[in-house]
Amino acid sequence: MSAALAMLLFSFVLQAGDIRRDYILKWSETAVDQMIASGVPASITLAQACLESGNGTSTLAVQANNHFGIKCRGWSGPSFRHDDDLKDECFRSYDNAKQSFSDHSDFLRYNDRYAFLFDLAPTDYKGWARGLKKAGYATDPQYAEKLIKIIEDYRLYEYDVLKPSPGKLTITLPASPAKLETPRQVEAPLHFKPRSLGSVTIDYTFYERHGLVYIVANGTENYASLARQFNLFKRELLRFNDEKKDHTIPAGEIVYLQPKRSQSTEDLAKHVVEEGETMRGLSQRFGVKLKNLYKFNNMKSGREPAPGSIINLRKVKK
Repeated sequence: MSAALAMLLFSFVLQAGDIRRDYILKWSETAVDQMIASGVPASITLAQACLESGNGTSTLAVQANNHFGIKCRGWSGPSFRHDDDLKDECFRSYDNAKQSFSDHSDFLRYNDRYAFLFDLAPTDYKGWARGLKKAGYATDPQYAEKLIKIIEDYRLYEYDVLKPSPGKLTITLPASPAKLETPRQVEAPLHFKPRSLGSVTIDYTFYERHGLVYIVANGTENYASLARQFNLFKRELLRFNDEKKDHTIPAGEIVYLQPKRSQSTEDLAKHVVEEGETMRGLSQRFGVKLKNLYKFNNMKSGREPAPGSIINLRKVKK
């Protein structure tokens, strides 16, 4: 048993031979490890796994190692056909069940649809359960209440309370994706303070996100005018924003005033692509150099990601 699991206070008062209990005990360590890595409460992971996989006995779990019923949207890996809401639907298939648990954590943490859940306390299993239903994880109208019942019947909430070992630091869960992406208004660095262009002075609000200073375009500027205004060379401002030619910048677009980062932070390592998102758009949103995003994802320059696919924002560890 891992040190992480040993730090938990949990107990079960159940009859021997309980299939669900045995399943929970088998995967509890994995669920806790996933909570520490992603912030998804272990109780939610275990309850969803119990419900979605029939305690590990479903066709998807047995034949495809898929314990969470995640379908193929944006998936480029192995697949498995199975009747669900519709006949012969495509589901993700994994080499082993641990991959399914990891993919489930990524599916929630890096998907904009579920981002609000990570602003909840990890011990708020009721909020998480109802939030999952609200976000559309399942069509069953009783989905949230079923999760809550499993958690309370089997006291899975005890897995959500991490206790430090004697002499060890308290384990902290990763910050919520929404918090990591929230910009803060900052004072303009001295050399970025706007200059008067002829008789007109344009005032900008400066923001910082991902450790980078940027402004938001109002729709009247181009890179040449901004470069003059902020004491930069046009070519370097174009490079900062992965643009090759000068043009009028659409209103609302982020314009970085310094080079983007080589990769994102570990707490924001991936992103589940939404309809209409582009590689450059993701590069601007997360402040990661465009060429690196292509490299991290083994994609040719100019290609765009498929909706539902996971884009790596960091170099993948081997």
